[in-house]
Amino acid sequence: MASTLPSAIPSTRAPEPVSGRQPRAAMPARPDASAPDRAPRAAAASTPSGTPSGTRAGTRAGTKTTGKAAKVRTLTPRQAEDKNQPLMEDIRLLGRILGEVIREQEGREAYELVERVRKLSVAFRHKHDAQAGKTFDKLLKSLSGEQTVSVIRAFSYFSHLANIAEDRHHVRRREIHERAGSLQAGSLAYCMERLHEAGVRPAEVARTLQHGFISPVLTAHPTEVQRKSILDAERAIAELVEQRDRLQTERERRDNENLIRARITQLWQTRMLRYSKLTVADEIENALSYYHATFLRQIPKLYGELEEALPGHELNSFLRMGHWIGGDRDGNPNVTATTLRHALKRQSEVALRHYLTELHELGAELSISARLAQVSPAMQALAERSPDRNEHRMDEPYRRALTGMYARMAATLHALTGTEALRHAVAPQDPYLTPEELLVDLRVIADSLQTHHAGALIAPRLKPLIRAVQVFGFHLATLDLRQSSDQHELVIAELLATARVCPDYATLDEAARRQLLLGLLNDARPLRVVGAEYSERCQGELAIFEAARESLQRFGREAIRHYIISHTETVSDLLEVALLFKEVGLLRGVLDGEAISDLIVVPLFETIGDLREAPLIMSEYYALPGVAALVKRSGAEQDIMLGYSDSNKDGGVFTSNWELYRAEIALVGLFDQLKARHGITLRLFHGRGGTVGRGGGPSYQAILAQPPGTVNGQIRLTEQGEVIASKYANPDIGRRNLETLVAATLEATLLHPTKSAPKSFLDAAQQLSDASFAAYRGLVYDTKGFADYFFSSTPIREIAELNIGSRPASRKATRAIEDLRAIPWGFSWGQSRVALPGWCGFGSGVASFLEADPAQREQRLALLRRMHKQWPFFRTLLSNLDMVLAKTDLGLAQRYVDLVEDRKLGKRIFAAIEAEFRRTQQAVAMISGEKHNLASNPALARSIAHRFPYIDPLHHLQVELMRRYRAIPIEKRAEDPSMERVQRGIHLSINGIAAGLRNTG
Repeated sequence: MASTLPSAIPSTRAPEPVSGRQPRAAMPARPDASAPDRAPRAAAASTPSGTPSGTRAGTRAGTKTTGKAAKVRTLTPRQAEDKNQPLMEDIRLLGRILGEVIREQEGREAYELVERVRKLSVAFRHKHDAQAGKTFDKLLKSLSGEQTVSVIRAFSYFSHLANIAEDRHHVRRREIHERAGSLQAGSLAYCMERLHEAGVRPAEVARTLQHGFISPVLTAHPTEVQRKSILDAERAIAELVEQRDRLQTERERRDNENLIRARITQLWQTRMLRYSKLTVADEIENALSYYHATFLRQIPKLYGELEEALPGHELNSFLRMGHWIGGDRDGNPNVTATTLRHALKRQSEVALRHYLTELHELGAELSISARLAQVSPAMQALAERSPDRNEHRMDEPYRRALTGMYARMAATLHALTGTEALRHAVAPQDPYLTPEELLVDLRVIADSLQTHHAGALIAPRLKPLIRAVQVFGFHLATLDLRQSSDQHELVIAELLATARVCPDYATLDEAARRQLLLGLLNDARPLRVVGAEYSERCQGELAIFEAARESLQRFGREAIRHYIISHTETVSDLLEVALLFKEVGLLRGVLDGEAISDLIVVPLFETIGDLREAPLIMSEYYALPGVAALVKRSGAEQDIMLGYSDSNKDGGVFTSNWELYRAEIALVGLFDQLKARHGITLRLFHGRGGTVGRGGGPSYQAILAQPPGTVNGQIRLTEQGEVIASKYANPDIGRRNLETLVAATLEATLLHPTKSAPKSFLDAAQQLSDASFAAYRGLVYDTKGFADYFFSSTPIREIAELNIGSRPASRKATRAIEDLRAIPWGFSWGQSRVALPGWCGFGSGVASFLEADPAQREQRLALLRRMHKQWPFFRTLLSNLDMVLAKTDLGLAQRYVDLVEDRKLGKRIFAAIEAEFRRTQQAVAMISGEKHNLASNPALARSIAHRFPYIDPLHHLQVELMRRYRAIPIEKRAEDPSMERVQRGIHLSINGIAAGLRNTG
């Protein structure tokens, strides 16, 4: 925070070649943990295959380029320092201003305390100064409640500001590379060049996109600890930091610095925490803020880049956004039919207001006079239909037409959302009924401009607006519905009992359930009895389905497309939802007739057992009479969602990934047959979180590591928690992340090998999985007292009290790990720096594999090393493990063990965790051949090492405050005036640690 920050955080990016050309790699480099999901550059160690010189982002597939790859030289420390100099300057600037604000706001004594803490932490962490460590510990324990909160806020905000500087430097370095003509893995230019070199023609790329579907889905999970007010202030700071690269004069830089100081002052005087529980409406608004900041403008830009790369080819709107917020009822009683309607109205309002703004701006720009340029007959007719009769615009047909279009859009806004447009040249009237009607008018304008020598006016605003309407429609994003299968069962049971069809549905076995449900799906009569009283649960669930039907009629078919069934365990789970569809009119007709379903029934397979049963469940489902025909008539699409978080909590990181891999292969095999017979397309939906333990890590590597044949241009994946802010708060980085999804999907579809991994690899992975699963389950589920240890040695209890999500942290009011949601499970381990879900079990799995046949130990190790070198699945998994191990700090974790009241239990379980951690470290090092974590990514290693001293005080203070807080009985905390400050300090430390580690949710 001081003006002296010699060890400020360096760039988290991997070192770049000194040359302006970028070597190509068969596989991507290691992931970047601090900025989740920025695809790294191609690995320097890989064999280069020739990179064209002077290639720009718009490189066209099929455009021949020449030039050999330049030699890659590792940067010297001085070169790395020079490259990172702008980053260092930004961090010093932000740190200095933060220090000055603290001194101004809190006084010199508070400022000097923060500085002393910082220096002691750096000395202890970097210089291994034992005396500094003792002084550091003693100082932190001696702080008053007010001092503690002040120190926590200072270090938390420093992490936030450092993140802003790193994000800006990432964009800066990318711009430098693009100007130099070098390509980066994950970029569209790199992707197009790879496709060209592989002989893939532009027409094939366009055809893949024409039939493709790529959708990041924003979800609300209790790991986003930031308030929208904080996010907005940080966006403003990020914009000011970005402007500094363009400032020319000392006056401009001084004015800019004063504006940054104003925003940092705003941050310091804005409370970081929510004092009331976050509502679903709050979560909706948080998600919608990313549309204003990024999606509404950056997605059309991305399409524009693709159109430049594929000239002459029409591109379908394959990239669309998805949402869960307002439709995800699984375990969240706060999501109702009312919140569903509210979510869709607010989504629509954001889209429509964007169109209104753009129409208004187009009216200002298209000031073309009919006296100077002709217009097409269709354009003239559009102008004549406008109610605009202002005499000053009578010779300006485009403005007249746009005034009329604005009036129609204002009427649309009122009709769909009940809100009013901000400005009215003429009264709102004649609303557009569909986005297609608006597109017709926009294309009339574009055609007229193009044919009358004004084509240059299309690209800046009109073309992006046309694409925006194509992508976002009047609904903005597709809102998924989700509920747990057991809730559907209860509703069906009540309906059947009330209608006297079946008195006790819950007692039926699976075969009897299927038979009954199929019969009812073939019966045109409804189940509900007029005048009968139904439970609140039954009425509430049916109200959701009815609201969905109404919303489809109001906002269009794309407003809601998927109904996700959590905990899908049987075929009857799918049939129950289909029957509920039929009950409210979402499924029209009968199954053995010409029934059509408005929504896709999407099973979610979450646990290890569910994943193993997934292929059989889907096979038996499609074997039922009428099911395949129903799906074909309803669009011939089948989404299947795979749960990373719960499968990890259930079986550990390796078994989770392996069972996901196996399930995908089996499902693709099944749907290859269904596609051949019925034309049904499979689309996998990946429920990934922020941490590796929840399927996180860079999406680029994750998509390329998918089994052969499982992508095929179709993929949906969740974006969760604080990772959403990290990826999409900055518009440039947001577009880069979206670009990466498209590039990875194209590469996985068109360049991915069609053959599966060798049998020796698959057999070895199965053996590793079996042993890893046993080790993980043995520790987490079979060790006596492990749940008590977890609840005592992590801030899970305090996280449950923090107002960071509308959904409870646990499905049931128990302390059983089985009932705990996977999100707070992983988040808590990250806070205590154990990160157990990200690595546990793998070390024992490798040890068991190698020791199974001592005589073949060396051969088995050689096999694992070949798997690491040749198999994307295994290499990506180990790369992610390596990153998690680097972020794990058992020294800090041991401090949390002191919170366990049963000392013997704490020591015993921590010793078991530590032993497994060491085994996993050793296993990763043996297989990868690297002596240290992140040896192949020194920039990330440096970033993590330099971040730690600024996060360490937060951990120390978090433990101390948790000790104080838990020492007071719950019933007496309200009587102790100091407890409010202690609790606030704990929650602030949770925020700061999450910001410092970035992908912890």
